[in-house]
Amino acid sequence: MDDPVGAGGAESRRPVRGAYRERASRLAGAVLWTTTTVPGADPVLPDGCTDLIWSRGRLLVAGPDTGPQPADEAVAAGTRWVGLRFAPGQGPAVFGVPAHELRDRRVPLAELWGARRARELAERAAESAGPGAVLEAAARDRLRAGGEGAGGPGALPGRSARTGAIVAALGRGRPVAEAARLAGMGERQLHRHSLAVFGYGPKTLGRVLRLVRALELARAGVPYAEVAARAGYADQAHLAREVRSLAGAPMRALLRAG
Repeated sequence: MDDPVGAGGAESRRPVRGAYRERASRLAGAVLWTTTTVPGADPVLPDGCTDLIWSRGRLLVAGPDTGPQPADEAVAAGTRWVGLRFAPGQGPAVFGVPAHELRDRRVPLAELWGARRARELAERAAESAGPGAVLEAAARDRLRAGGEGAGGPGALPGRSARTGAIVAALGRGRPVAEAARLAGMGERQLHRHSLAVFGYGPKTLGRVLRLVRALELARAGVPYAEVAARAGYADQAHLAREVRSLAGAPMRALLRAG
């Protein structure tokens, strides 16, 4: 395989169902993944992330999702995909637009970076034995040009420590008011900031991060009642409602799909 990647964790960003593999990126906070198209593709599930994707000589940006995104049935079986998935709040510094402009969208990179720059990057990826490394280098160059964001504990390239604190608080199931306090913001300021860096408000981000945690636990074989308690749901019925609302299917169906 051109980019050696190991078996990964949550697979919600993959555009198709297939032999999915991932590894930690050389860009801190990001994940490099590869997969191939097979019939009966699973939908992409929300995870709060954005992706830079290369396939068939083209570059695509996948924005943050609020619900399941069906796979493109027109894509031929065996099509290869290479993607760089950015941590929540990291992508806007790479793509140069507020995250809410990409919400629930798949956008050609040329619309964000310009046709010439996107074409040159796509050509380098196509000619390279490791297109994933080309994507990583391009993202790193963009972040360096933009200053990479404020440093501090929990900061990632392109994501400030304040943004990291919001993710950490909401990922632990903290109320929005507490997340705002920990980030040194008012709730209205937090909402505006969240739209810009995550693509949706803090309540939605909290729901998405909770879903990611619940799926990780369930795939590890944790019983549903314990999943609900550990992921921060009121009870198992609450877990079932939220999974169906955000993922479009019950937990059992998602686990069967892998």
